[in-house]
Amino acid sequence: MIAKGAAKPILLLWIPSAIALAYYLFSSEPIVLWFALIFLSLPLFSLTFFRDPEREIVSGIVSPADGTVVDVTDSSFDIFMSVTNVHVNRSPESGEIVSVKHKPGGHRPAYSEDHLRNEQLEIIMENMYGRIRLVQFAGIFARRIVPYISPGDRLTKGQRIGLIRFGSRVKVELPPTAKLTIGLGDKVRAGESKVGEWR
Repeated sequence: MIAKGAAKPILLLWIPSAIALAYYLFSSEPIVLWFALIFLSLPLFSLTFFRDPEREIVSGIVSPADGTVVDVTDSSFDIFMSVTNVHVNRSPESGEIVSVKHKPGGHRPAYSEDHLRNEQLEIIMENMYGRIRLVQFAGIFARRIVPYISPGDRLTKGQRIGLIRFGSRVKVELPPTAKLTIGLGDKVRAGESKVGEWR
């Protein structure tokens, strides 16, 4: 399954491939074929990058993203997503969306401290346990964050909330009633990895 919001970049990547292949058919130059094959690898890679597999949602508070845990405190954690990870993010819990705020910014490495100055989307949701704050950060290659949700939406745990194109980062801040069950360096998968539980 291809992620919602990924059709346009995938189609744009097919254009140079089509042009190179058409030119090769008319010229029969071997070097043009090599260029066509190189250009063809780009949309094929994008199909892998923009994949959106179904997930079996586990109990507890679940990971909102695929990737590596790069920061953990008492009630918050950050996940870094490399270009090989699935970049569709999911809701860590059920609840109602209170606000969705976009903040423009740069495109610095998502694994560095400078990521706080990057383009970001802040999502605040509320449930019986309190408020959950989730922030999606763009990275060096990520040029757009595509939200799937709006204020007032009621989400189920593990529901898709948005897409970050290419390498990026997600931060989650939970209420004090949450107890994290993950550690620095852990590999997690959106919806399928338990990251915490309610006290």
